[in-house]
Amino acid sequence: MNRYLLPVSLLGTAVGSAVLLRDYVAGGACPSKATLQGKTVIVTGANTGIGRETALELARRGGNIILACRDMEKCEAAAKAIRGETLNHHVNARHLDLASLKSVREFAKKIIEEEEKVHVLINNAAVMRCPHWTTEDGFEMQLGVNHLGHFLLTNLLLDKLKASAPSRIINLSSLAHVAGHIDFEDLNWEKRKYNTKAAYCQSKLAIVLFTRELSRRLQGTGVTVNALHPGVARTELGRHTGMHSSAFSSFTLGPIFWLLVKSPQLAAQTSTYLAVAEDLEGVSGKYFDGLREKAPAPEAEDDEVARRLWAESARLVGLKGS
Repeated sequence: MNRYLLPVSLLGTAVGSAVLLRDYVAGGACPSKATLQGKTVIVTGANTGIGRETALELARRGGNIILACRDMEKCEAAAKAIRGETLNHHVNARHLDLASLKSVREFAKKIIEEEEKVHVLINNAAVMRCPHWTTEDGFEMQLGVNHLGHFLLTNLLLDKLKASAPSRIINLSSLAHVAGHIDFEDLNWEKRKYNTKAAYCQSKLAIVLFTRELSRRLQGTGVTVNALHPGVARTELGRHTGMHSSAFSSFTLGPIFWLLVKSPQLAAQTSTYLAVAEDLEGVSGKYFDGLREKAPAPEAEDDEVARRLWAESARLVGLKGS
């Protein structure tokens, strides 16, 4: 017997077991095989990472997919690649800059005019732990893009979503929301020393609170809304954290990251599940971690905070009568 066979066999078993463990920790694939023939889906931030993989998966299921992105060159390239890979020619790129309320309004206007129905809206785009930047309208960048831009977009498309019912809204939050706090005295970090991590956590908490209040307002309309934590994924989102450029992270924590950090494809499974799963028909106002519903942070379940944040968000984006 070759003395090398046993070690190689054991190595193969160990690697296979590690992969299975990693996928178990990260969460599994969407169990639903439902298709989206005749359904229109909007995915923001769909040119890369989780958004691109979500758009790809939903295109495979036959949907009319609209990639809504700031960088049109990358967006067009992603749409072309998805069309080629899926042979679904109903995949198109549209310009949307969530750091500009003007752009959000222009995008929504075109969707309302050009699309007969909108069945699924996936608010996926995000910025994470960027420097102290502000949006075109003067909002702190993470609050502006992650929450306020999507807040306005969703509200502008609500009538279309209601007319397309049953329809679904999916908001990508993060486990980081548990460390967040809504500071109504200084939402835009104009009075305090800027803390990019705290600003990110606040924006992700705002998304869960928005989901809760919107769900309350949508009762009886046939439109559902849920929030999710996709898991920590290997995407461009973390480019401002220094995680990928740190020698310590790469060499010391590398094996841990490999085990716990998802691929974009695996991270997209939660969004896909919430978009298509038959067993989630009528489920609304919930928070999902992977494929499982979980309780969010206590502040995320505070109805008074949710109502107050809605009112303040509507004021900031100029949404009247809300």
